[in-house]
Amino acid sequence: MKKYQLGEFEEIVILTIGILNNEAYSVSIKDEIESRLSRTVSMGALHTALKRLEDKGYLKSYAGESSDERAGRPKRYFEITAMGKKAMLHAKETREELWRAIPKTIFQINLAG
Repeated sequence: MKKYQLGEFEEIVILTIGILNNEAYSVSIKDEIESRLSRTVSMGALHTALKRLEDKGYLKSYAGESSDERAGRPKRYFEITAMGKKAMLHAKETREELWRAIPKTIFQINLAG
């Protein structure tokens, strides 16, 4: 199902948009990722991922209201499309399948050695 594959950062971005729901715009997405994952995110990398996800049809964006604090420019909000939701579920199911396939013994810690 290559059609629904997400890169690692794309997956983080789309999951974060899901968390933020109707408040997902670039700065809020960046802040949420950095807060939850203790990971620095550059705006350039984020904008590249958002564009890629939108080009794949996984996200759609729309302009919010303009504000004085942004010199009259509106925030660009992102929401997950039906195809994006399928991609998210595919990523979740794939990861769960891989985790289930790992032998339980791999996580046993040898305290004697």
